[in-house]
Amino acid sequence: MWINMVNEFQKGALATRLGIPMIYGIDAVHGNNNVYNATIFPHNVGLGATRDPDLVKRIGEATALEVRATGIPYTFAPCIAVCRDPRWGRCYESYSEDHKIVQQMTDIILGLQGEIPVNHTKGVPYVAKNKVAACAKHFVGDGGTHNGINENNTIIDEHGLLGIHMPPYYDSIIKGVATVMVSYSSVNGEKMHANHDLVTGYLKSKLHFRGFVISDWLGIDRITSPAGANYTYSVQAGVNAGIDMVMVPFNYTEFIEDATSLVNKRIISMSRIDDAVSRILRVKFTMGLFENPLADLSFADQLGKKEHRELAREAVRKSLVLLKNGNTPNQQFLPLPKKASKILVAGSHASNLGYQCGGWSIQWMGGSGDITAGTTILDAIKSTVGDATPVVYSENPDDSLMKKNEFSFAIVVVGEPPYAETVGDNTDLTILDPGPDTIRTVCSALKCAVVVVSGRPVVIEPYLPLMEALVAAWLPGTEGQGIADVLFGDYGFTGKLSRTWFKSVDQLPMNFGDPHYDPLFPLGFGLAINSSQPG
Repeated sequence: MWINMVNEFQKGALATRLGIPMIYGIDAVHGNNNVYNATIFPHNVGLGATRDPDLVKRIGEATALEVRATGIPYTFAPCIAVCRDPRWGRCYESYSEDHKIVQQMTDIILGLQGEIPVNHTKGVPYVAKNKVAACAKHFVGDGGTHNGINENNTIIDEHGLLGIHMPPYYDSIIKGVATVMVSYSSVNGEKMHANHDLVTGYLKSKLHFRGFVISDWLGIDRITSPAGANYTYSVQAGVNAGIDMVMVPFNYTEFIEDATSLVNKRIISMSRIDDAVSRILRVKFTMGLFENPLADLSFADQLGKKEHRELAREAVRKSLVLLKNGNTPNQQFLPLPKKASKILVAGSHASNLGYQCGGWSIQWMGGSGDITAGTTILDAIKSTVGDATPVVYSENPDDSLMKKNEFSFAIVVVGEPPYAETVGDNTDLTILDPGPDTIRTVCSALKCAVVVVSGRPVVIEPYLPLMEALVAAWLPGTEGQGIADVLFGDYGFTGKLSRTWFKSVDQLPMNFGDPHYDPLFPLGFGLAINSSQPG
């Protein structure tokens, strides 16, 4: 039980000399995604495609309740990176390559933490009762690293840094975000975890951020290369840069000894410690941790509840982007008919809930198969079509299957395997094998709609002429029914690309507004079809 674990930790904190409650945080980045049976919402790349800040706020509200259900008061979300290169393994955690879309989506903070009161002082954190503290991350430039390499170096002038990567932080601070997490990456060769000018000079002094600044996991260790080569220096550089809370997952005694020694030697000033402590206490006070340090058991029924799953299903519908529909404007292929003699469903991602959820789902790297409770795309299709319409599923069918059957049409669901962080860095951006072969085989024999389940645009141009329709479904999460809702016309397509879809990886990085902009589908592209059903 999550609640018991967190409460036991908390009882330990309350038994210390000062009895100050500890704050426990978790990566609830698309719902309370570490917990079995929680609602898993689409990843941020899909939410960016909805262009719907109110939807994202409601997702924040639902996530807060599901995190509270496990006794946890703090989430390391939202990621407000502006991903400028889809080769980056965290690109799906970014709402868009366009900072203006990312800025709109910071409304999730108001859902997680609560609506900020009128006349609230700018920069002061605000967390309403029964909500969770949020964390804007990763400060700053994490989405702009060279060639999209995770934790690498963002080479950029001040105009670019402040014009592209900083704006979402302005909005987050205005919306009362409680904490900011520092990025592993560097800006112009200087590690962000050691960057006093940006952490203290800009974030704290210029933007008047009054919450606390937290390091990433082992973040200060990675100030040196190799990591941990000079831990005392890491503590000195990180704390003096302005980091208030340091994530030390393993060797906390060494951190305490080094930090104490540096303070005694006056290398870290007492005023720096006072600043850190007052910021941490300010957040704990605003969260009500002193009054209510232990978990409230009454939230237990919020986990994975029906209303939240319906909200996730709505988010899936609104995140889908229709990229192709028929080979001529007069011959639209979607929406598909619910009554057909026989439908073929194929592809590696049609019946795989883990693939549908992506990384940060139950496990850090995600997983394959039935990792939690949810609806696969195949099950969604089966429950949507007419009772008399048979649905045949074959992951990677051969020609003989299609010759033996009289299929009306096919739905091919392919994409990327799950990944997180550096493991997701990828210079090829190809669909998982045998996906391309599945498209070739099925779409050469039958009229087919291809659904791509991926954390970013992938190589699709070579197969585009073979298919009748193409849908970008991103990483939709547990509620696959949202995909069938739109494929079969119960709802229209409304999503617009939050990222540029490239023709080939040789073009990368390529963002809207670049002089050599020549995409397969531009930022903002998305065909519309209205729902075929009345009402």
